[in-house]
Amino acid sequence: MSHFEFDPQGISAAEALELMNLEDARLFELFARAGRVREHFKGKEVRMCSIVNAKSGGCPEDCSFCSQSARNSGQADRYPLMQPEEVGRNAQAAAAASATEFSIVTATRGVNEPKALAQIAESVKAVRAAGVEACASLGLLNENSLRTLQEAGMQHVHHNLETARSHFDKICTTHTYDEQVATVRTAKNLGFDVCCGGIFGMGETRAQRVELAETLRELDVDHVPINFLDPRPGTPLADAERLTPMECLKIIAVYRLMLPTKDIFVMGGREVNLRDMQSWIFMAGANGMLLGNYLTTKGRSAEDDLKMLADLGMTIKLPDLKPVPEKALCAEH
Repeated sequence: MSHFEFDPQGISAAEALELMNLEDARLFELFARAGRVREHFKGKEVRMCSIVNAKSGGCPEDCSFCSQSARNSGQADRYPLMQPEEVGRNAQAAAAASATEFSIVTATRGVNEPKALAQIAESVKAVRAAGVEACASLGLLNENSLRTLQEAGMQHVHHNLETARSHFDKICTTHTYDEQVATVRTAKNLGFDVCCGGIFGMGETRAQRVELAETLRELDVDHVPINFLDPRPGTPLADAERLTPMECLKIIAVYRLMLPTKDIFVMGGREVNLRDMQSWIFMAGANGMLLGNYLTTKGRSAEDDLKMLADLGMTIKLPDLKPVPEKALCAEH
């Protein structure tokens, strides 16, 4: 392990792979190092993200981890795009539970059709009205769609790459890695805060985990969500073996050291993969987590998570709502 330092550029891919392969008691040294880097760049504040599954099931994509894919035989509920009023109620509940931001998620290839896009823009306004930062995860988006949502007051775009480019064709074949990267680049160019990460435990190698982090560093994304696969019945990855808690923590720690200035969230699969070691995510370098339920599975209670943060001496980052662009303000009057 190299000499500890607060280098905002992060460690090299070569050192990251070396750390990804660590075993035994040296892991605790790695976690402590990552925790110091997290505290140096992010302090003791934790970003709390909450989501709503605003359109469930029937997605035309063939992502092998997803029970919402129409090509898989998963058991996800199916319902159409949620009305803005209901999205707003969910956002209000998230705000009451101390969420920093709230994301509208849809099971779609992308939302670029005018009617659906207009409905989601209204939902974005409802999220802002609840007093939390507005985010959406809508699949592949073009520049016009992103501008429409930005003018409604959306601050964050969530679009996971899911895995390394070299592993992607084993996870999805109905869209390309380049299409995913294009959505991320367009959102960054428009000035969005971009939330982009992946799912671990889908058969990727440790080297491919480092490869994904290198891509995220090159794209200069702002927030990095780390998900751990919770295998869903009826999907091609239904029989995948869950990662161990120590392997999960090692991924978080290496990502913190590679991406020291970024917000690193621990999202899906936290409870079932980390089990009694959930509070260790902050020592390992995380400074954000998902609050409440996931897309198709239940999460831990907000009360338990808030108690965990209090016990650790962590504080919750308050929402920071950016001004709505002038064009949107004019359109409302």
